[in-house]
Amino acid sequence: MLTTKYRELGLLPEVISYCTDIEKELKERFEKIDQVAEYNQLKVLKAFHDAKVNTQCFDYASGYGYDDYGRDTLEKVYANVFHTEAALVRPQITCGTHALSLALAANLRPGDELLSVSGRPYDTLEEVIGIRPSKGSLAEYNITYDEVLLRPDGSFDLEGIKKAIKPNTRMCAIQRSKGYATRPSFGVDTIKEVIDVIRSVREDMIIMVDNCYGEFVELMEPSDVGADLTVGSLIKNPGGGLAPMGGYIVGKEECIEQCAFRLTAPGLGREVGASLDVMKSFFQGLFLAPTVVASAEKSAIFAANVFERLGFDCVPDSKEDRHDIIQSVVLKSPEALIAFCRGIQGAAPVDSYVTPMPWDMPGYDSQVIMAAGAFIQGSSIELSADGPLREPYAVYFQGGLTYYHGKYGIMNALQQLVNDKIVNL
Repeated sequence: MLTTKYRELGLLPEVISYCTDIEKELKERFEKIDQVAEYNQLKVLKAFHDAKVNTQCFDYASGYGYDDYGRDTLEKVYANVFHTEAALVRPQITCGTHALSLALAANLRPGDELLSVSGRPYDTLEEVIGIRPSKGSLAEYNITYDEVLLRPDGSFDLEGIKKAIKPNTRMCAIQRSKGYATRPSFGVDTIKEVIDVIRSVREDMIIMVDNCYGEFVELMEPSDVGADLTVGSLIKNPGGGLAPMGGYIVGKEECIEQCAFRLTAPGLGREVGASLDVMKSFFQGLFLAPTVVASAEKSAIFAANVFERLGFDCVPDSKEDRHDIIQSVVLKSPEALIAFCRGIQGAAPVDSYVTPMPWDMPGYDSQVIMAAGAFIQGSSIELSADGPLREPYAVYFQGGLTYYHGKYGIMNALQQLVNDKIVNL
């Protein structure tokens, strides 16, 4: 019966057989992921209980939002989940880049230096920082920037980090996920090691972790191991596929207060900012997030096994422990990258008939191709794939609200590569 349905969706028997055989070998790996998901589900549930979530939290709030009970309760839930003093969770935070920009601008002052200890940050932060000139960048406010490159094997240069910290270094930034780089994503244990090294040099350093794509993949979060600010997007992992927009910042009270004043206005801070009619989606999305993330992680592991056995380099590889939901596959040619994305687009529930094409996307320094037929535009916890049209032509696959959808997306991407005679089975 399954084979018939896959055939109806355009897959040839050799693709179905190849992928089915691989999936059979992953049962034990998937069971371990389910155990982490169960733990995180219980953690989220306890956070709801401790914050006394009730139906009043879902009420509509407008205007200034002075009495937005749901918003305030949701921020208690996030602080409980991430074990932090405070949280800022708002629909007014438009995306992950905005959340990161907000955390940086709020907690740095003219004359301070930002030090990235995980190498060059994700492309869209280059203009925020001023690596590429842009209006309103940190550089325009005389906030300087330095970085410590990762070692050739993708590990942190701990001695280099110690040497790079200057008297005016105010904040160290760690990017958990790989971005558009073929380096490893970092686990919480590794992030703790780096945080401990930074603290050994400067106890008062503000440490910010870009947690995008990493939430609920492990038992702990960066906030559990000493990060002052942990930042992410609600249309990625913690939104569970239901949050229609928004971002979060969790951490120390003083740092979060600075972020709130920067988001709204001095003197107003967290007191204003109505949530309109999104609170139910925010709460329910967070509640579902552990199981949705588990599905996305299984899809990524399946992808690594499918493509690694065909000779493509995968980061992480098919056997490595995972620390986020992103799977990188080095496809080696623009034709293969475009074909892969066509396959993912063709598997989408929305806009499956659309052909993705490379384009000059704002915030990036090269053309990017993106495949995503999502219920929420840009939601990368939903099935999606993208990559820059530059060497080594790596695609970055993520998401899948259900494992079965993610699995089919990978099978369809392989089918497109077979159709274009890029891969032979």
